Amino acid sequence: MRLGYTFKDRQLLRQALAHRSWCAEMPGNASNERLEFLGDAVLGWVVADLVYRRHADLPEGKLTDLRKAVVNAGALAQVADSIGLGDELLLGKGEAAAGGRQKPSILSDALEAVFAAVYLDGGVEPAFALIARLLEPRLDDAVSRLEGLDHKTALQEMAARLFESAPAYTVRHDGPDHARRFEAEVAIGGRIWGSGEGRSKKQAEQAAAREACARLREDFPPAVPAPVVTPLPASLSGSVPAGASVPPSA
Repeated sequence: MRLGYTFKDRQLLRQALAHRSWCAEMPGNASNERLEFLGDAVLGWVVADLVYRRHADLPEGKLTDLRKAVVNAGALAQVADSIGLGDELLLGKGEAAAGGRQKPSILSDALEAVFAAVYLDGGVEPAFALIARLLEPRLDDAVSRLEGLDHKTALQEMAARLFESAPAYTVRHDGPDHARRFEAEVAIGGRIWGSGEGRSKKQAEQAAAREACARLREDFPPAVPAPVVTPLPASLSGSVPAGASVPPSA
């Protein structure tokens, strides 16, 4: 399992991986249910702290939506799968045969139990760092989805229309793995139109695309469409002064 944390008490990790179906077949062993209860609280606190501090522009309702976007069984199961947690689960024979290692409910509960085990074994800082490292990229993606923003797609469409060309992104990064920062620039036709930064490559590119879209809209404002004038019927053309127009019919 690619957890990035070394336990001092390996028994805590073993318990975090122990599903109740395995415990039913191995009497005397505690399941991960109590740890899952604690891990759910630890996870909720860390995610709430992350979204509050890093998204000061979002109102309370949006913060709640953002937290829900990553603190749910489906999202947590994907995180668990990405670190190979399913392969390490202790499952009863029946549950294992029924595909328990891929069940979102089992994976998400076990991941929360692992968070609790890290919290108990190492304290607040390792638990916070682990959860932040695993969930921050998903939080960044959730912000874009939450606000309905896809600046890269918008920029691609504008570049094709205005320049018959595609945007080209250049991305750099610095800092340690747990606090890496990305900086992106986007060019169209050899000219840099935008730059931005973020905690992931995707977030930095979105920020650069947002700035580029804003500059392009300033330099190439959309044309104002001409008013639509409905010609008069021939039978009425003599009753209206020359040069007058008639609004479109309803």
